[in-house]
Amino acid sequence: MNPENLNKLVIVTMPYGKYKGRLIADLPGNYLNWFAREGFPSGNLGQLLALMQGLDHNGLKHLLDPLRK
Repeated sequence: MNPENLNKLVIVTMPYGKYKGRLIADLPGNYLNWFAREGFPSGNLGQLLALMQGLDHNGLKHLLDPLRK
């Protein structure tokens, strides 16, 4: 895991779909779990979604609070 990706979770927004414009860190767990079941997109977006899903699934979203500005 690239530590810089944690910071990206609170900067990068979802580029498409129902949650377009929402920060990756603010995506609902059920949406992230859907990607985990169906497959994450390729590239950086997929890596960020997978990381966020892991944090959410393991109850670690609070670790992002200090990174929010």
